[in-house]
Amino acid sequence: MIYIKLDKNSSRGVNMRRSKLEMYIDILKVLAQRGPLKLTHIMYKANVNCSVLKEYLDFLIQQDLVEEKTVGKKRIVYVVSEKGLKVLKYFRELKVMLPVIEEDQVRVPASLY
Repeated sequence: MIYIKLDKNSSRGVNMRRSKLEMYIDILKVLAQRGPLKLTHIMYKANVNCSVLKEYLDFLIQQDLVEEKTVGKKRIVYVVSEKGLKVLKYFRELKVMLPVIEEDQVRVPASLY
């Protein structure tokens, strides 16, 4: 069995990449807390590169979780929708219902991912 070492500050393994779901949630959180935001501001606050962010924003827009708005003549900003806020609410509730064991270091079988 392969184990992944977790640190106490993260639910992910040390130096592991975020899953798509985690990235979607991070983008929604940034927009919910700080939106409306321009693409570059989301990019820095959610720690996502530009090409990946555009792809993920397109998906979130298609799912009606994020809205694209034009401010003034050219400025495009992104805003979390009501549906996006509901998704965040349900995600938070799910995290409470399925708490992660918080210890200094936990060994979790990789098969659980």
